[in-house]
Amino acid sequence: MANIAVAMSGGVDSSVAAALLKEKGFDIIGVTMLVRPESEADLSGSVAAARHVADKIGIRHYTVDLKAIFYDKVIAPFCEEYGMGRTPNPCVWCNRYIKFDALFGQARSLGAGYLATGHHARIESNEITGRILLKKGLDTKKDQSYFLYALTQEQLEHALFPVGSFTKEEVRAIAREKNLPISSRPESQDICFIPDNNYAEFLKDFIPQAFRPGLILDERGNRLGSHRGIMNYTIGQRRGLGIAASQPLYVTALEPERNAVIVGGKEKVLSDELVASEMNWIAIEPPTGAISARARIRYRHAEANVTITPVEKNLVYVKFKKSQPAITPGQAVVFYDGDIVLGGGTIVSSGKWKTPGPVKELVSNG
Repeated sequence: MANIAVAMSGGVDSSVAAALLKEKGFDIIGVTMLVRPESEADLSGSVAAARHVADKIGIRHYTVDLKAIFYDKVIAPFCEEYGMGRTPNPCVWCNRYIKFDALFGQARSLGAGYLATGHHARIESNEITGRILLKKGLDTKKDQSYFLYALTQEQLEHALFPVGSFTKEEVRAIAREKNLPISSRPESQDICFIPDNNYAEFLKDFIPQAFRPGLILDERGNRLGSHRGIMNYTIGQRRGLGIAASQPLYVTALEPERNAVIVGGKEKVLSDELVASEMNWIAIEPPTGAISARARIRYRHAEANVTITPVEKNLVYVKFKKSQPAITPGQAVVFYDGDIVLGGGTIVSSGKWKTPGPVKELVSNG
């Protein structure tokens, strides 16, 4: 097999991925992305850890400066989305545009034909359809297929997920067995470019308008209180509103155009439908009629039965069998058939679109 580049973050999963591939006799190199201004100086952090592992298993290691494209494709859109009152999912963009595009492009120049990562996911080929399938990782608690739904067939054809068939406990055990210097390294933070997960501190310089005080309104437009900037609120939030009311109130919408936080009763947070855009289909061709599947509206959210109806190019209407809490614009909705990722898109709204037509039961690709 051609050379394999392993995206090494300095964490346990990517380090074990590299060690497993080396053990199987593949000619591999390690590559670590520099995406933050302080990355090059952070030799005691992820870069140093990745280099240490590379030295331990006897492979070459390279750093790749992707700060400019990372800002354009991830940080800038992230800030823009928050400024518009939506909750983005930057890991999805990073996987599609940074890791499996820009980073892999650099790895190719070093002779690599494949890019391996430490994601808990699996890849298989469907011999009947000829499509590359993305499947959930074996460890359901660590499965990361949700963040990979936007990968194209070409990207999946050159992707490898060596730890996807192991549980997290097994991965750590392998790290200890191989005496890797990161076996006890803690889990990485949620979003890599936000120090200490302090969203407000990070965003205040990018979108100051989202921190302007404004009004908290009910859905009829009545003033109930004041807010500290829409950036400090999320759909479905109950605590910290500072409103005295006869019933619990929840954030139902954020309206940056009038700098307002809209609240309502618990029933207003529930919805049994959504509209999603920017669809990417993996296991199947874009459907021409309604299909049934399972859907996940957030990374940690339980899957739910849905009917998916295409209404325009790259736009679908999704009807849930049971109402779901806090469907949030900007988040990803990912569709599954068992452990196979059918595809996914970006939630536009939790409202109606069109009346769906007859439902076609999905034929399993497994």
